[in-house]
Amino acid sequence: MNKLRAILVDDEESARDVLQNLLLRFCPDVELIAKCENVLQAVEVINKEKPDVVFLDIEMPNYAGYEIARFFKEIDFEIIFVTAYDQYAIRAFEIAAIDYLLKPVDIERLKLAVARVKTQKNTEQQAQRLALLSNTLESKQLRNIVVSDKGQQNIIPIESIIAIEAQESYCVIHSTDKKIVASKNLKHFETILETLPQFIRVHKSWIVNKECIKQYSKSDLSIQLSNGLTTKLSKYKKAEFEAAIS
Repeated sequence: MNKLRAILVDDEESARDVLQNLLLRFCPDVELIAKCENVLQAVEVINKEKPDVVFLDIEMPNYAGYEIARFFKEIDFEIIFVTAYDQYAIRAFEIAAIDYLLKPVDIERLKLAVARVKTQKNTEQQAQRLALLSNTLESKQLRNIVVSDKGQQNIIPIESIIAIEAQESYCVIHSTDKKIVASKNLKHFETILETLPQFIRVHKSWIVNKECIKQYSKSDLSIQLSNGLTTKLSKYKKAEFEAAIS
């Protein structure tokens, strides 16, 4: 495969220089074709140069990095955000299934991000995922998550999730209208949903939406959900669970 043609977008010159040096030293498969200091400049360069990947700072004057979507009908380039944001923002990236690097940039994480772009370019529904990122960051409210299933990106409304079931290194998301297999472990979803009190980890293999509980059996530690699904309750989670539903 040819080298990935890349541009850097950051309002701080020192940050642009640092990332440029890291790419030169550790990512020989990347050809840096431009450095930009704001979104508008980047839009102009992207339209002219058609890069494969854009390393994009989130917090910049005039337009935040995620607002780049408003300038394109279709986003046919990969985006890797570079951010010094807090834990909440990191959760927002995870929710939207968008690549990110934390400042100061970790070399191994940078190599992995570049390798992923080279092997599995994924620009489908990029605009939707950016909109989801934008909404989550601006409202600080979680309304949807993005889940990859067999190469497809599924945007799932939080309110539709009934339960999430661990199956080895994968999870099955049980929603009101379908089941989706996600190539993430249960801890990933527990972290994403930890600010939402309706979701409870009830077992090593289950997270349930307490608003979807129909029946709870203390005798055999089972929980019946609104879609007919029955889940297990760990004896170690019993007290926490009963307090949450009381």
